[in-house]
Amino acid sequence: MLVRMDEILKKAKEGKYGVAAPNVYNDISVKACYEAADKLNSPIILDCAGLPFLEETADIVRFYERKYPHVVAALNLDHGDPFEEIVHAIKYGFTSVMIDRSTLEFDENVREVKEVVKIAHGADVSVEAELGHVGQGFEYEQTRDAGLTKKEDALRYIDLTGVDCLAVAVGTSHGTYKGTPHLEFELLDDLSKSIDIPLVLHGGSGIPREQVKKAIDLGVSKVNVNTECQLVFAEATRKYIEEGKDQQGKGYDPRKLLAPGFEAIKATVKEKMELFGSVNKAWW
Repeated sequence: MLVRMDEILKKAKEGKYGVAAPNVYNDISVKACYEAADKLNSPIILDCAGLPFLEETADIVRFYERKYPHVVAALNLDHGDPFEEIVHAIKYGFTSVMIDRSTLEFDENVREVKEVVKIAHGADVSVEAELGHVGQGFEYEQTRDAGLTKKEDALRYIDLTGVDCLAVAVGTSHGTYKGTPHLEFELLDDLSKSIDIPLVLHGGSGIPREQVKKAIDLGVSKVNVNTECQLVFAEATRKYIEEGKDQQGKGYDPRKLLAPGFEAIKATVKEKMELFGSVNKAWW
């Protein structure tokens, strides 16, 4: 069943575990996530970014919702940018939307996010936003410290916007890290103890396991995982072709050609569920 994302994350916050939020793009990634969640009886959040993918992905998710009705999942717009994109996601049946205005000045960020919260809540859709700024891994050492979330700003931001969960910048970055990722655990602990709504960690791919686990122990409820799923898919597909398996029989059949990548995504999502502590935490 599809539910609001904040419903999943409130339970995660209370239970002190994390929920994996892999990005999905097509039937392969959606099916891999549903099969992983079904196997481990874990809740899952399906992040989807980019207007060209939204309607198609929503339809695919609805198909697997019918196939696995007991899987507890949320469909979340990831890094919603244009206002029209956010409205389209709500129209297509997303149960949550993220509006990312983290590069704007505080007051402008608040103004735009508050407007989206009003619209989304009117449609029974939860809202994620970001305060501070999670940059890109290729420039990690240059940009890491500049965007860290400030507690006083976060408390005021939540009060002014009414968001349901907050992505905080505590030392992670998107994409592949250039340099060694290191999280600000004192900052995260302070934020978690001061903020009532669930916290989100963006840039979860490439963070050492022990750091991710500690972040969850300190109060992170949702961990975004995108790059890692893309990398294992590409690696498994490349290996299949380099071993010449596409030349064996009908190995070039797309169903066979893409199967190793599918299994790689599923295995990665399952590994994250086990690490984050969400196994057997689904309900229906």
